[in-house]
Amino acid sequence: MHVARVRSRHVDKAGQVREYESVLLRRSFREGGKVRHQTLGNLSHLPTEVVELVERSLRGQRFVPVDAAAALGRGLPHGHVAAVWAQAAALGLPALLGPPGRPRDLALALIVSRVLAPASKLATLAGWADTTLGADLGVAGASTDEVYAAMDWLLARQDAVEAGLARRHLAAAVNPDRMALFDLSSSWLEGSRCPLAARGYSRDGKKGKLQIEYGLLTDPAGRPVAVRVFAGNTADPAAFVEAVEIVRERFGLGELVLVGDRGMITSARIAALRELGGTGWLTALRAPQIAALAAADGPLQLTLFDQQDLAEITHPDYPGERLIACRNPLLATERARKRTELLAATEDLLAPIIAAVAEGRLVGADRIGLRIGKVINKYRMAKHFDLAITDTTLAITRRQTQIDAEAALDGVYVLRTSVPTQRLDPPGVVAAYKDLAHLERDFRTIKVDDLDLRPIHHRLDDRVRAHVLICMLAAYLVWHLRRAWAELTYTDQHPPARDNPVAPARRSAHAAAKASRQHDPQGRPLRSFRALLTHLATLSRVQVRFPATATDIPMLTEATPTQQRAFELINSPIPLTLR
Repeated sequence: MHVARVRSRHVDKAGQVREYESVLLRRSFREGGKVRHQTLGNLSHLPTEVVELVERSLRGQRFVPVDAAAALGRGLPHGHVAAVWAQAAALGLPALLGPPGRPRDLALALIVSRVLAPASKLATLAGWADTTLGADLGVAGASTDEVYAAMDWLLARQDAVEAGLARRHLAAAVNPDRMALFDLSSSWLEGSRCPLAARGYSRDGKKGKLQIEYGLLTDPAGRPVAVRVFAGNTADPAAFVEAVEIVRERFGLGELVLVGDRGMITSARIAALRELGGTGWLTALRAPQIAALAAADGPLQLTLFDQQDLAEITHPDYPGERLIACRNPLLATERARKRTELLAATEDLLAPIIAAVAEGRLVGADRIGLRIGKVINKYRMAKHFDLAITDTTLAITRRQTQIDAEAALDGVYVLRTSVPTQRLDPPGVVAAYKDLAHLERDFRTIKVDDLDLRPIHHRLDDRVRAHVLICMLAAYLVWHLRRAWAELTYTDQHPPARDNPVAPARRSAHAAAKASRQHDPQGRPLRSFRALLTHLATLSRVQVRFPATATDIPMLTEATPTQQRAFELINSPIPLTLR
């Protein structure tokens, strides 16, 4: 049997030609040597899709009900994993970590997971089975002991990994200015058994918690290169000494210039650098040192800033160094406002004590002094007040002369460097120092915005070091992803160049427009970096099961325009699997 289509023409009384097509179900056979056709039915009035189904069935094709044709197996979030993995592969991170093997796969999974969904190691281990990362790297069934062993393996290779990053980003060929940034931060720990845990100055404002400190070394653009963990009570200068040793001895970069803030690179550390030779510095002076330069006979006079915001000066206390004095009028206005508000707030705290003494409710010089001591320096303004205390009286007055002297230097800062003028002009010195903002961005990435390094739950000092190293390598990935995906986020892709390096940075008109419209010119919605990863995670990989063939085929859901563009920006197709 077969389906036959018979076309016929008919001319009606009006002379119009009408064409017809009849769809017939026929049986063909031979009789007496001739082919005969027998019409079994007229299918012309059936829907087209039914006719096609009958025709294909008669040709030998087999059909099953829709609900039995295929079944969807488990789907796993894949897009965010594939994107971060593709970026890691493009950066050569697997080869940088070490030779292939189970420890490297686990270490890579820990780094990628820190970007995708920062959590404790146990939570990360449990989550591997819920994304394609665990299945494709074969780490979904890893044990806790294996994860900790992989952390130990990675820590043992830290020097080699960081040396590779230093060759990429600090060598003369790629870093002609020969500069690196270094700064120190801290994070608190849970528990009290870690040998590195100690009480110190908390940069997180987490009082009463044991903490560790860690120093981060980056290139001038803020790419993380190396990290070192210190006890929680380590002073900034001591950390700087180790950073110098890493740069000189382990990376072999003796001609590098280290850029750090005024608390990091002190006069004592500069004296040590002079003795070592080779390593340069760029930092800033402290407030007392600036005040000394601004004395009546000093070189730092406000008339320097009548025509411009920066000037190069010299002083015998800084032999062989260049001093770049800068004044930022906006910063001066802001500091004056803050000082006025803090002085007023301190006087508000002192007013009830003054009233209590005047009314005789608080007597005794020692008791009065104790009450004052609890509040007078809450806003760090005690230096601006004179106190006269007796058993029955209390007089508090402002040191107006000192306040005026400090106010005169509002917005003024002085940079000091060993870099000669031929290599870096005064505006270049200011711009290099302001590059420390990139390092601060890295600390926010590591601690707050993306990687959530804190709090730390490990007890062994080597595990704490491995945890911080994982976060640093994850920050290296995030640095490149943020730059690649700037088009899809609120990141300023074209920050305007500053004619005056002292002036504060400003957003471009393009970035302001993105923030206002919340969509790019193509109509795609803009997202934060973390929200973009969440959106990529909706691109799933689903197992499609065909019961008739007993075969499971992995397939990706359809990518959105944003997901498609995210992979284009990192120069990668959307992979079905990671390997």
